[in-house]
Amino acid sequence: MRDADATLVDQIADQLARRIEDQGLRPGTRLPSIREMATHLEVSRFTMVEAYDRLVARGLASSRRGAGFFVSARSGQALAPQADDALAAPARIDVNWLLRSMFQSVPGRGGMPGSTGLLPPQWLDEEMVNAAVRAVGRTLQASLLSYGAPQGYLPLRQQVAATLQAADVPAHPERNLLTTCGVTHALDLVARHLVRPGDAVLVEDPAWFVIFGRLEAFGARLLPVPRGPSGPDIAQLDALAAQHKPKLFIINSAVHNPTGHTLSAGAAYDVLRLAEKHDFMIVEDDTYGDLHPGNPIRLATLDRLNRVILVGGYAKMLAASLRVGYIAASPELLRKLTDLKMLGGLTSPELGERVVHRVLAGGQYRRHADRVRARVDEARARCIKALGKLGVTVPAEPYGGMFVWGDCGRDTESVARAAAAQGLLLAPGVLFSPVQAPSTMMRFSVALMDNRAAWPVLTSVLAR
Repeated sequence: MRDADATLVDQIADQLARRIEDQGLRPGTRLPSIREMATHLEVSRFTMVEAYDRLVARGLASSRRGAGFFVSARSGQALAPQADDALAAPARIDVNWLLRSMFQSVPGRGGMPGSTGLLPPQWLDEEMVNAAVRAVGRTLQASLLSYGAPQGYLPLRQQVAATLQAADVPAHPERNLLTTCGVTHALDLVARHLVRPGDAVLVEDPAWFVIFGRLEAFGARLLPVPRGPSGPDIAQLDALAAQHKPKLFIINSAVHNPTGHTLSAGAAYDVLRLAEKHDFMIVEDDTYGDLHPGNPIRLATLDRLNRVILVGGYAKMLAASLRVGYIAASPELLRKLTDLKMLGGLTSPELGERVVHRVLAGGQYRRHADRVRARVDEARARCIKALGKLGVTVPAEPYGGMFVWGDCGRDTESVARAAAAQGLLLAPGVLFSPVQAPSTMMRFSVALMDNRAAWPVLTSVLAR
């Protein structure tokens, strides 16, 4: 039984679980006592207690005070996996369908997510994250059993502040920095605080589709501002702001989603000038900033966090399950956002924040980001070339990032539906439009270059 690849507890629990699942131990059967099993297997009683507890946690056994452990009665077999049409698209593709499809596996196909917002796990540094998790586990203190700080784990805030200060963003760990459960949570907090039903909000067109749904849920009126390679259409931004008196403008300055473009210095100046002229706030989404080569122009740097609220996070570059983000804003606004965070969930989970802090404080993150960015850049160049052979054109090549915004020459909603029928998930341009306008554009992930099964599907659906 002794196996170096699994703990003794795991081996015992797995062996008993197999006997139960194979009906070798039938429901209602009393398991041997802890003392008997410990003697028989030549292990400690503590080991057997933990092994039996594992069975209870799996729902395979139950404990009766004074009587011992018994095999649990099972209420039926596990739900059967979904049929092969797991990605079947509705009559009209919407954001909810895409999100549901992103989070489900496709039986028998291994899943072919062609346009999700994640990098393949093998492109990231699993060992770096695992080492941080282990280090945090070895140093857990009693403080982790309490709520933690509403503003977030202080050492992490200090580390994030140091990183932002190096980019000339005036962040301070105590005065104007708040941790969140990822960028989505950060944007949600800002929208909850600033947006009321009927308020006008400027958004880029195209832009990240999830924010459209969140704003509409708060009753906002979306004002689409066309986004070009150097930034938003300044004339259109000026006209919309003059007419509708918006509350805020949500913008990707560095590595825009979905185009990969980056704000120019002139456009950044014009955006800030119009924000002052028309008295609106700016939310700067820096989700993909670490995929930008060098130090990009950030509105938060130029504005000094007066009108600009900067949000960012680490899930894209470390691990999707590490939902750790931050908000940098003026001290007065930061206090209100902290109060709102407490009302919604008291604090953010400190365990994940400690893991991210360990990675940042260890000095490995910068080198890791450089390696990931180089791999993404190389894959993006190959992806553009490969898509070009299939007739997809890229009007303006991305400056950086993990997406290619390509023109398929026809309505991409039908292309996405055809791809879904073959198990390939694609995001058509209609989803990135604030008004859900039909589009010939499609967002492709550069992770396609590591997915050989996707290319025959792409070839067939783009050739129709």
